[in-house]
Amino acid sequence: MQSQIHSALELSFAPVAVVRTNDKPENARQFKERRWGCVMFMLAAAAAQGAQAVFDRSTYGCWGGGVGLGFGNQYKNFPGGEDGFCHFLSIGNAQSESGRQVGEQIKPHFGEDFYDDFMQGERYQQSPQRVRQFIDELPIVDNPETYVVFKPLEQIAADAPSPEVVVFLGDMDQIAGLTILANYHRPTNDNVIFPYAAGCQSIGIHPFAEAQREQPRAVLGLNDISARLALKRILKKDVLSFAVPYRLFQEMEANVAGSFIERNTWRQLRALTKKESGK
Repeated sequence: MQSQIHSALELSFAPVAVVRTNDKPENARQFKERRWGCVMFMLAAAAAQGAQAVFDRSTYGCWGGGVGLGFGNQYKNFPGGEDGFCHFLSIGNAQSESGRQVGEQIKPHFGEDFYDDFMQGERYQQSPQRVRQFIDELPIVDNPETYVVFKPLEQIAADAPSPEVVVFLGDMDQIAGLTILANYHRPTNDNVIFPYAAGCQSIGIHPFAEAQREQPRAVLGLNDISARLALKRILKKDVLSFAVPYRLFQEMEANVAGSFIERNTWRQLRALTKKESGK
């Protein structure tokens, strides 16, 4: 399956299809069972290397990844339970006796960075109570399917079932272009949302929820600096994610011809960006 958007916007990375399925692809990359890994590693492998990746309930990489990919509320399985996570994302677990005890139990099994964040907090939310509100706002879902698969969109056969979501990675110009295409034909101007979320949630459960809407919206992502760090280390570029429910993707593909992409402003903008990057 080809994308006009990919070529028209001169995207550096391949669009990635996100598929929920009961069929496990052969030769797909997969995290080891119950071992830590970042979903962004797999997104980068699909977008930059043409690899396929597969996740299930024991190989989603981290607790946030389990939530983000639709395997239920995996925060309950975080060290110290959901309360441990609420402190981890905010003020840290060092402030309570139970938190310190859990910290000592996990210290031999995790790296220094995770232990430090567990004890002192990532400080992404003001308080544990605010984190509980954050969790309550998430469109957490328990997938009926066994697997979630990432694969380059071009590897989706024409006669295969359509992917649920298509994820683009783009620079600021390209994200602006994608936003125009998402709003080009709609009678409203709010067809892209930018919720505060983990990087995997912005390409998983948020667009999964949008796909159920009568007028699905695109989900702009990577306001999660932990995910940005992981992705930037691999791709060596500053990008944002732009996750599009498949129905909206089809509409956007139809918007390419005759749009701003054929006009001088877009050409001049891209020429300037290339000049600044030395290309």
